[in-house]
Amino acid sequence: MGIPYYFPMAKSKVYFSDMHVVIGNNLLQKLERLMKRAGFEKIDFKGKFVAVKLHFGEPGNLAYLRANYAKVVCDYVKRLGGKPFVTDCNTLYVGGRKNAIDHLDSAYANGYNPFATGVHTIIADGIKGTDERLVPVEGGEYVKEAKIGAAIMDADIVISLNHFKGHELTGFGGAIKNIGMGSGSRAGKMEMHSAGKPFVDQSLCIGCGACVRICAHDAPSITGKKAKINHDKCVGCGRCIGVCPRDAIQPAMDEANDILNRKIAEYTKAVIWNRPSFHISLVVDVSPFCDCHAENDIAIVPDVGMFASFDPVAIDKACADAVNSQPAVDGSILAKHGHSHGDHFADVSPDTNWISALEHAQKLGLGTMDYTLVKV
Repeated sequence: MGIPYYFPMAKSKVYFSDMHVVIGNNLLQKLERLMKRAGFEKIDFKGKFVAVKLHFGEPGNLAYLRANYAKVVCDYVKRLGGKPFVTDCNTLYVGGRKNAIDHLDSAYANGYNPFATGVHTIIADGIKGTDERLVPVEGGEYVKEAKIGAAIMDADIVISLNHFKGHELTGFGGAIKNIGMGSGSRAGKMEMHSAGKPFVDQSLCIGCGACVRICAHDAPSITGKKAKINHDKCVGCGRCIGVCPRDAIQPAMDEANDILNRKIAEYTKAVIWNRPSFHISLVVDVSPFCDCHAENDIAIVPDVGMFASFDPVAIDKACADAVNSQPAVDGSILAKHGHSHGDHFADVSPDTNWISALEHAQKLGLGTMDYTLVKV
């Protein structure tokens, strides 16, 4: 049986640095010191391809992480002999990151270009979101083979650089969501979000037949110049979603939130199992919803700081605890909803249960919720 890299035997250490600075000591310098103290140099980077997995931000959203942070990570990797690149996979929904061309345009506009980061930007699942690797999930209860963006699986090392914020389905987006959901191809994202199979919005379909040509199972057909999908034949691979030029083929977003969280944990295992990984979470601009939105509301709590760890479960728990210990920002959704339950994420999005992802990830052997916070 495989083991994760640097798996904690007891409490995991999560390293923390606040956002306060003095003259001659800026936040980027603090981030590098945090990484060093957390053991970043224990990883052998020499000659290795290093995927720095992050979220480039949907156009219109301004809460995403600035590319300056990614440059610190990538420069550090290069000094240690590695070959880093920044990466993400295409989205399942329609927007500015639904294919690699639009996605690169969005990434570059938001600062994730070689001039700002010093490295190349690679869309891990290819032009149409169909360039994937099928990765077995040891002990997976919901996923037997995760569909992961090829470039992420081709990397030797994975670093998660994550903007920690709220999320309307999972409670919050942290290290586990950044890796699990974020590394899934379009078909992988559909598998996590859906218990069903894709359907055709007839009002958008132009009957071009792209779905028919891509399907290996003869599920789509054209009748009366419109496509339809035979669910008895469909295996739910999602390739038709990727090739449809009008986004007429859509997933059924029908998975219960707890199951979604557990599937994300299983996808995370597929990505990081048996190879080095390191996790950095910035708890700043803690918007109530995902950076996938083309807008962002004001932060629900004040900026907290930067966290780093080898343990994705521990770092998510530490970040959640830190957010839940903060007061609500006046005028925020959290303040408007009220926050008397001790769980800010559930107060913002009452149908969510973020602990289910961490419990399942712990069960899968990805880490522990029992942590020690080390202040740097």
